[in-house]
Amino acid sequence: MTLHAQLQETLRVLKPRLPRQPHVALVLGSGLGGVTQSVTTDAVIPYAEVPHLPRSTAPGHAGQLVAGRVGATPVLIFEGRCHYYEGYTLEQVTYPIRLIQALGIPIVLLSNVSGGLNPAFAKGDLMLIEDHINLMGVNPLIGANDDRLGLRFPDMAAPYDARLLSLAEQVARQELLPIRRGVYAALTGPNLETRAEYRMLRQLGADAVGMSTVPEVLVAVHAGLRILAVSLVTDICIPETLQPVNIEEILKVAAETEPKLSRLLTGVITRLDVRETLSASR
Repeated sequence: MTLHAQLQETLRVLKPRLPRQPHVALVLGSGLGGVTQSVTTDAVIPYAEVPHLPRSTAPGHAGQLVAGRVGATPVLIFEGRCHYYEGYTLEQVTYPIRLIQALGIPIVLLSNVSGGLNPAFAKGDLMLIEDHINLMGVNPLIGANDDRLGLRFPDMAAPYDARLLSLAEQVARQELLPIRRGVYAALTGPNLETRAEYRMLRQLGADAVGMSTVPEVLVAVHAGLRILAVSLVTDICIPETLQPVNIEEILKVAAETEPKLSRLLTGVITRLDVRETLSASR
């Protein structure tokens, strides 16, 4: 079955269960499901009930769709994502982005947790991703191109929407949230990196490192979506002072600092120009 055919099958099952057309989609990273507490919920749909939507096996990912409203804005939240290291293909990993495109949602907000490489960063910092480095060695756009989904050679000069970045900074100022901008490096995982690899990443210009998001951004650019991505720094990866870390510690920091991310994302959504959003979806 082609990707286009899979999407049509998914839409036939999913659309009748969505009470309204979403204007914004969110994809939440490890331990970052608290955003859903700010949503007036209309429907909760487990991934297992949506054809072709892969099920997340990583800790801190609920694996469900939440449809509802943030303020007056209808949203669709993917509470949990799938990763390449789980054994999925990149087509499966990025299927939620294709579904967002097929549903006619023009804006996607992505979140993740990451290790901080910039010496100025601290645990719990929020970083707006303004650029990225793909070190995964793979690309979800490899293969035959379906022109119905996007251009063969999408331009990546500015994958992260400048207006959304500015809006996020404005929200952060109004909410008194410290915010940073930076470059996110993506590796496959599931292992964390070595001291030598952290040194290499810093020399390449990365401010944070993680195991997700970049494949989704590549497909979102291909799909013509507007993108805002925010990374929550859960551990510090300075080679000279590196300490061992485990997933339990990462999820603990994410849980403690996630309310800041929720305030930022819900603030962005409530301040979006709805007319502009609807115009972009047509």
